[in-house]
Amino acid sequence: MMETKPLHKIPKDTLEHLLAGIPFFKVVKQQDLKQFEILLQASRIMSFLPGEIVLQKGDSGNWLYFLLKGKLAVYVDQALKGDLVNYVTPGEVFGDLAQLVGQARTATVIADQSTKESMVLALDFNVFGPLNSVSPISLQTKLAYYRNTAHNLRWKLEVYRSQHLQHELANKHRQIKLYLGPKDTYEELVSLHEQSQALALLLMEWNKEFGVLAAESMM
Repeated sequence: MMETKPLHKIPKDTLEHLLAGIPFFKVVKQQDLKQFEILLQASRIMSFLPGEIVLQKGDSGNWLYFLLKGKLAVYVDQALKGDLVNYVTPGEVFGDLAQLVGQARTATVIADQSTKESMVLALDFNVFGPLNSVSPISLQTKLAYYRNTAHNLRWKLEVYRSQHLQHELANKHRQIKLYLGPKDTYEELVSLHEQSQALALLLMEWNKEFGVLAAESMM
C-alpha cells in the first residue's frame, strides 16, 4: 500500500542523496540553505508499489511531485487501455501542468509494474504563495523554479516536435518569446511564469493529440 513518510524520519544522508537528482532542489540548496529547509518542511515522501495510482485524472490539488526513485507510467485516459503517453523517470517533475494552469489533473499516473518501489517527493505548492510575495519563498527560489519549469516544458515540446515535424502544433512553442530583460528581477519572474503557463497549455494540447496518435498506432 502507498506509504507516506515525513521527511524528518528519513536519514539526512539518504534524503540528500535522493534530492541531489532533482535540479530545482539542487539549485535552491546551493543558493540558500534556509530556503531549502522551507521547501523540505512543505514536502513529504510517498512510496508506491507496482500498479498503485499516484495521481488520478480529474483530481484537483496543489501538490507538485518529483520522482526520486522508480518509474511511473502516464495515461491520458482513466481506462488505461493503450493510451500510455510517456514515462516519468527519476529527477523529473510531474503534476505541474494542472497546477500551472489551475485545472484538474489531465492524466492518470501509475507506479510502473517493472519496478519494485517508486518513491515520490510531494511539495505543497501553497508554500509559494502569490507570485509577487517573497516570503516565505524568496524571489530567487521562485526564479529557480520557473526557469527550470520553462526549460523542461520547452524540452518536452521539442521532443514532440522532433517526432511529428509536419504537425500543426510542431513550431508553436518556438513562437512563445524568451525573456531578454534584466535578470534576477520580478519582471523576469512574471515573464517566466507567463511562458510556463503558455507552454503548459500547449503541452496539454499535444498530450491530448499524442494520446490519440498513440492509441491509433496500437490499433
